[in-house]
Amino acid sequence: MTGTASPVLLSAQFLRKSYRKHRIEIPVLRGLDLTVPRGIFLSIVGASGSGKSTLLHLLGTLDRPDDGRIFFAGERIDHLSGRDRDRYRNEVFGFIFQFYHLLPELTLLENVVMPMMIRHHVLGWCLGRKRVLKTARDLLERVGLGHRHRHKPRELSGGEMQRAAIARALLARPQVLLADEPTGNLDAATGAEIVRLLRALNREDGLTVVMVTHNLEIAAQGDHVVKMSEGRLEPTALAA
Repeated sequence: MTGTASPVLLSAQFLRKSYRKHRIEIPVLRGLDLTVPRGIFLSIVGASGSGKSTLLHLLGTLDRPDDGRIFFAGERIDHLSGRDRDRYRNEVFGFIFQFYHLLPELTLLENVVMPMMIRHHVLGWCLGRKRVLKTARDLLERVGLGHRHRHKPRELSGGEMQRAAIARALLARPQVLLADEPTGNLDAATGAEIVRLLRALNREDGLTVVMVTHNLEIAAQGDHVVKMSEGRLEPTALAA
């Protein structure tokens, strides 16, 4: 899963996805195609219910399409076994959500390292613990939270919790960061700060970022903006 030198890192072909509610099938994605070049910051904008989050979940192997195919670095990933999908989520994709999903009883540092603790067996964690903790502290420093690593979520602002969630997503050194409404619970100024951080990670580290949002101003910070409407993509536009 190391990928190739292909300029196309992630792609989707003719994705379809529906959900059933009260025995009624509700189409969400209707034959959607998408290409994500390596190293891009792609913004996907659309109203609530347009299928943005569903698309992100399919790209990140959190869910399976009803039809269509998804490729990462030229390898098909939508049809993989549960174990292989878990590996992609652990090693290739990092996720940031609107809600921070921090455990209230743990410190900030413990929240950041928790996914790595879960990934490894007890002996593996003990052997790699010092290295993981150092990496986590370095990431917290990078997102401006080095002085807060002993604090618990209730002691943090919304922006600080989202920055902690970003550090947690980066701990496994993902190749793609998938951000689902990362500013949705934040005020305008704090949301802009979070997007600047994502932009810095994209430009300085070459991290590929795919962000979905309903906010046009936030979306415009990306390299390209794609609009979703009724489960389909409209033509892309180069961001200013």
